[in-house]
Amino acid sequence: MTETPDFKPEFSRRVDIRQAEGKPAHVEADEAECRSLSERFGLVRIDRLTADLQLERKDRKVEARGRVTADYVQACAVSAEDIAVSLDEPVFFRFVPEAGDHTPDEEIELDSDDCDEIEYSGTHIDLGEAVAQSLALAIDPFLTGPDADKARKAAGIGTPEDNGPFAALKGLGLKE
Repeated sequence: MTETPDFKPEFSRRVDIRQAEGKPAHVEADEAECRSLSERFGLVRIDRLTADLQLERKDRKVEARGRVTADYVQACAVSAEDIAVSLDEPVFFRFVPEAGDHTPDEEIELDSDDCDEIEYSGTHIDLGEAVAQSLALAIDPFLTGPDADKARKAAGIGTPEDNGPFAALKGLGLKE
């Protein structure tokens, strides 16, 4: 997770890996950071984003385990109504030194442990950006609210079940 000239994290909490052994870390986005992240992730707003993590260092690798919690408002994918969402989930991040032995377009083989790894360069990791990315992965892009069916009908759109690959079978009246 190296900062590039064209990307500066909105929610950055850099930690020196030399100070990471056995330490708890609490990260919390302030109002401006929440506003910027909500724009980045296409949310109506983020009211709260926090994480409580325990850091463990093994040589130059740092593991962070804990919980991410957030309260945010997202638009319904169908009716665009505001839907309040609360997130509370466990997280595990493994920060590893940046590998300089591959090019950006090169295909890399990953095993299941590699999927949890976040590369860093220098002596600092960014817990804030890792938490922000965790939130981004938790957002349901197809979230629908209670008025979604009414909005579909008003727009002349059927439900997903009416338009799916098995919709034609629905009218056959097959009994079990």
